[in-house]
Amino acid sequence: MPRYFFNVYHDKAELDHEGEELPDMQAAWREATVTAGQIIQDLDGKLRPGGKDWRLEVTDEFANPLYIIHVIAGRAR
Repeated sequence: MPRYFFNVYHDKAELDHEGEELPDMQAAWREATVTAGQIIQDLDGKLRPGGKDWRLEVTDEFANPLYIIHVIAGRAR
């Protein structure tokens, strides 16, 4: 089974050195969306308009980028 890595970037890079074995890229995308939702919820107000962006990047076992979930907080005009 292929291994996927879920790296998070916000105030600092939090690299996933362990990864997770999943059946395919579709399962990796599902895991990315669930993980992103949980992490953003746990930010507890630390994501601020005009502050640092938040992103989760999914790579395969060869460090090839597959998906990015990018959250940008800003003010409406």
